[in-house]
Parts: sequence; structure tokens; C-alpha cells
Amino acid sequence: MKRHGNLFEKIVTFENLLLASKNAIRGKKDKRAVASFYFHLENELLSLQSELLSGDYHPRPYIQFEVREPKVRKICSSDFRDRVVHHAICNFMEPIFESKSIYDSYACRQDKGAHSAVKRCQSFTRRFGYFLKCDIRKFFESIDHDILKSILQRTFKDPKLLSLLNIIIDHRVEGNLPGKGLPIGNLTSQHFANYYLGFLDHFIKDRLQIPGYVRYMDDFISFSNDKESLNRLLSEIENFTENVLKLKLKDKVTIIAPVSEGVPFLGFRVFPGLIRIKRENLVRMRKKVHQKEQLYLEGKIPEKSLIQSVNSIVGHVAHVNSRSARRRIFEKSLKMA
Repeated sequence: MKRHGNLFEKIVTFENLLLASKNAIRGKKDKRAVASFYFHLENELLSLQSELLSGDYHPRPYIQFEVREPKVRKICSSDFRDRVVHHAICNFMEPIFESKSIYDSYACRQDKGAHSAVKRCQSFTRRFGYFLKCDIRKFFESIDHDILKSILQRTFKDPKLLSLLNIIIDHRVEGNLPGKGLPIGNLTSQHFANYYLGFLDHFIKDRLQIPGYVRYMDDFISFSNDKESLNRLLSEIENFTENVLKLKLKDKVTIIAPVSEGVPFLGFRVFPGLIRIKRENLVRMRKKVHQKEQLYLEGKIPEKSLIQSVNSIVGHVAHVNSRSARRRIFEKSLKMA
């Protein structure tokens, strides 16, 4: 594997930090901390640059909170200046990770995404008779720091960059086991996690020569015309994830079944001829629209915010083969279940 060097000096240039601050501010312009940072922008960036160059940079504590939909998750919010550092790193790290990715990995990549992953999944249902669905148990919480650092050392040879990446990886998340876990919410976490499972991608595609395979973060599907071959593949995947990556599959959601039953993937059920959205997702989307409507009617959010939320949901279900499903999201008569 080719190792990349001479990146740290490019990452910490004033120009790259300025670009990173512009990327980090997207969707956060109304936050007080962001406003304060931008009011003193030049001084903040010069101070950050000085800390990075001298090796004195240390991330500030995370602000942690829970989200409960679609499931309970612990989210870590980084201080804005730390988000600037994350974006500065990813400006150079992301293209390198991209160059090492297989075609059918769909998270954290330009011109990919969940909808493309679902469409690709559907194309495989038309070519194969059976599927194997796998998911990683507590994925972000379970990522092994030593293994991740080893993977990054095989990718980068710049000591200063590796030291900075180690600082970010080791930054403590309350509740995680020592040496384990990445905070959900960090841009670097998303890219580290996706790259971590990239080694599983190459194992399945290159070593095992599986032609039908698609992955979106820790949710992945393999296809075959032979059901027994998928049982053997499952054994290989379990061995690799547990012994090489120190991860475990979610046993309860591991499925081997005919594609005619529909492939459950990213909130949809994918058939060769159509894509359906799960009812619980319909209910959740309708609830979200109703909540936004109430906030707008109470004058708590502007019309622009309501429109953005509605457009986001419309975009999410635009490719579902069901007009009734799309209509029911916006019907007030939908019963909350």
C-alpha cells in the first residue's frame, strides 16, 4: 500500500484553515460560538495554526447529548475550533481515502450516498436470487484505536500528521471503554469509520471475489445465486470482523433470504421491481413534518426552516415506488403508531 507524506504542512496553512472554517460553518451560522469565532476569525485561525505547528493543540471537551430517533444514540458535539481542524484534515485525507475505496462503498463519498446505495442494491436483486444482510453491533463504540492507528500508519508516513490524528482518536468520549470507540458527530469519525470497514470491503471483493456486494457505513449486503455459498460467506465475514477488526455482527439482524422477500436496507425494503419504505419510517417522517408545522405556526421557526425540512423528506422518498406512501407522509389523517 502506498503511503502518503508531506501533508501536515499543507493542512496547517492559513489558506486551508480558512477554507476549513467556511466548510465547518455550514448550517451553524446562528450559533453563538461560531459568531464569536468569526468575529475574531484571523486571530482564531492564527492561534490555531500556531498550536498545530508547535504541537500544543489539544481538543476541547465534547458536549454530549442523546437523539432518540430512529434509535437512541449518543452524539458528541465538538467545539467549533476543533471542527475547523477536522475539516482542515479531511480536505486532504478524504481524496486519499477515496482513491482506496471500492466502487460499491457509499458512505462519506461524493456522488454516492444512501439513495445510490439503495438503487445499487436493487440492481443486484435483479441479478441474484439470494442475499446476506449484515450489520455491525455498536459500530462506532467498538472501533479499536490501536487497529485504526495501524491502518492510518499504513496509509500516511507523515509523523506530525499521525501524531495529530492520534490526538483526535484518543480524545476521550465519556462512557466509551479505554482504547475503543469514535464519537458520533465528528467529521473525522465518519471518515475513519468508513475507511476502517474499507478493509472488509477489500477482503470481500478482492480476496473472496464476491461480485454482488454493497455497503453503506456498517450496513452491508452480499448477493449470490447459491444460498449455501452465503452461509459460507457469513462464516468468513464473522471470522474477519472479529479477529482482524475486533468487531461483531448484530446476530439479530443477520439475514439470509431470497431477494423475492425484499432486502431490508437503509430504511427501505428493496425488491427487483420496486422499493418500499418501512411503515415505521413513514410514521417518523409524518411526525417530523407535524412537529415542524407546529413550530412554524407558533412562530418558533421561520418558513425557510419548514420548507427545508419538507424538501429533505420529499427528497428522501422521491425514488420510492409508491405514491400512496409519499402522500401519507403529508396527510394529517395518518395515525401515529
